[in-house]
Amino acid sequence: MQFRYLGLAAALAGALAVAGSANAQSAASGLVLAKPVEFYFDADALATKPIIAVRESGDAATAKLVKLIDRNPGAKAELAQLAHLAMAGGRVDLGRELYGRALRQISPTTSLWRPLLWNYGWDLYRAGDAAAALGQWHGLMASRGITPAWLPPTLAVTLWTLGRKAEAVQWYAAAVRTQPEHFRSTAHHAQALPNWSAAERTTLAAVHAAWAAAPPRWP
Repeated sequence: MQFRYLGLAAALAGALAVAGSANAQSAASGLVLAKPVEFYFDADALATKPIIAVRESGDAATAKLVKLIDRNPGAKAELAQLAHLAMAGGRVDLGRELYGRALRQISPTTSLWRPLLWNYGWDLYRAGDAAAALGQWHGLMASRGITPAWLPPTLAVTLWTLGRKAEAVQWYAAAVRTQPEHFRSTAHHAQALPNWSAAERTTLAAVHAAWAAAPPRWP
């Protein structure tokens, strides 16, 4: 995937200001999280989906998105999809800039806010910045007071990656309480988490092993 189109000033105008916020997010490994509740049954289907503004792929998608953003700098879904493509293509700094630009244009009351933070979190995690990913998901935790089903396994794998292993086990225990058929055994991780990579499920299996060795009591 090539990003030669992104030299266009219109595509990046104002984006550099997010660099400072990205650095701040990298300190998120020390975030103090609320303790898990007993169950996480909310589907949160609005958040857990990709943001797709154009159906093309590869260079064709990049070119079309840049043209749309050039015509309308406030095209937030287009910015988010372009940010995802940039990060997936290894242009992590550019992806951060574009995500930051999109985030500055929306508020928590808009329908795009939750999927934007959820997707940005995964792109950050997969780019090797689990701390910044935790920062995005922490924003979702505090936003609506819901208990989404995606949260326990996601925080379990992220906290384990950050070395916060005791907390990771607590969150994994919440996943087991909520969906024992999926998380009591690693045999069903692929079914429960079809969009996770093999490496991510391997990390979660390590959390499972720690949970199985000493399951925490509730509460």
